[in-house]
Formats: sequence, C-alpha cells, structure tokens
Amino acid sequence: MTGRPPKGRTWGRRGITPTVRVSGRSRGRLSVAGLLCFKPGLPARLCYRLRRHTGRKDERRSLGESDYIRLLDGAHQLLKVPLIVVWDRLNTHVSKAMQALVAEREWLTIVLLPGYAPELNPVEGMWAYIKRSLANLGARTLSKLETLLRRRLKALQYRHAILDGFLAGTGLALDRSN
Repeated sequence: MTGRPPKGRTWGRRGITPTVRVSGRSRGRLSVAGLLCFKPGLPARLCYRLRRHTGRKDERRSLGESDYIRLLDGAHQLLKVPLIVVWDRLNTHVSKAMQALVAEREWLTIVLLPGYAPELNPVEGMWAYIKRSLANLGARTLSKLETLLRRRLKALQYRHAILDGFLAGTGLALDRSN
C-alpha cells in the first residue's frame, strides 16, 4: 500500500467536486500479506504480516520469500495443525527460493490457483473489503497509515462471519468427503 488513499465516492454540492489533498511525495510504503484459515466446523481465522519499507536504496520494495514463510510458520504455530495453502501465482510464491523453504516444512502443502483467477482467491475479497474501508482516508504519515491498517485488520480478525463470507464469495466450499 502506498501513501495514496484508494478512491471512494462521496456527496458534494452540485457543481463543486470534493477533493482530498495528498502530498505527491512518497516516504515509503507498507506491504501486507494475509492468510485466511478455514477448517470445517470452526470459525475462520485471519493471520497477517505487515512490513514497512522506508524507500532506502538497497531495500526490497515488496514482501520476500522470508516474509511469507514467517507468516506461514506463525500460522502453523498458532493453529497447531498441518497447513494446506492455496496460493496465487505471485512470483515470490513460486520462486525456487520459496520452493526450497516449503520443502523444509513437512507440515506444509502448497496448491496453486490457475494463472489469473482472483475470483477464486478469498484473500482478494478481503483486500477489497479493507481498501474500501480506507477509501478517502488520507493518512498524513506512513506511521498513521500503518496504525489505521493494523486496527482494521485486528478488528476484522474477530468478525468470523465476514471472514467466512470471503470464502463463500469465491463459490468454493470446504468438503471433507473428497
């Protein structure tokens, strides 16, 4: 996420377009990785990791393999069960470095979604929901944006019906008979 807020809609006086001023200078960015965990008979769980990028020259501008594997390790520690992770084909998810990290974890199975299928990925629905909640909110600093985003994600962790709705929105279902 960059410092630029997602676009939203608002009411305004006829003939006067409301505007939100945002500075054009970027002082870093936030990267977020989320994991929606589903198990039949239990409420859905949300695990996430945020990483702040300050914009330094040699700093990576996105999450790397080590960030994603720490997220998966944390979810495994929290849930205490083997994980079957359904991933999109983000280059970091399918890299050789990631394949090596996954091979070291016997409790982890990765299943890849088709080439471009965001409608099958419940996490895409979650990001759309979060971005809508941030629409037209211009955080003055990256720290304020990070605080706001952490609050929204933390609140969402306790809204199990909404989390279940992200899976339902894909049209996929959990079925133990297969």
